[in-house]
Amino acid sequence: MTADQRARIAEVISVDPEIMHGTPCFTGTRVPVETLVDYIEEGDTLDHFLRDFPVVNRNQAVRFIELARDRLIECVS
Repeated sequence: MTADQRARIAEVISVDPEIMHGTPCFTGTRVPVETLVDYIEEGDTLDHFLRDFPVVNRNQAVRFIELARDRLIECVS
């Protein structure tokens, strides 16, 4: 992973042992990124997730989805 990729991820996801025991969370929040994945798996919309977790902004959520997509494509390519 390049330094640029790490920087882009850090804008969206933070891992801090002092916050949620090191669970990857949206940067600046205590909301685990896995929560968004859980919502999507259950068939909920991004808007529903954002309503339930207003501390996460739309840009963060969309960037997370884009990063996850890019990493998945990279893994299978």
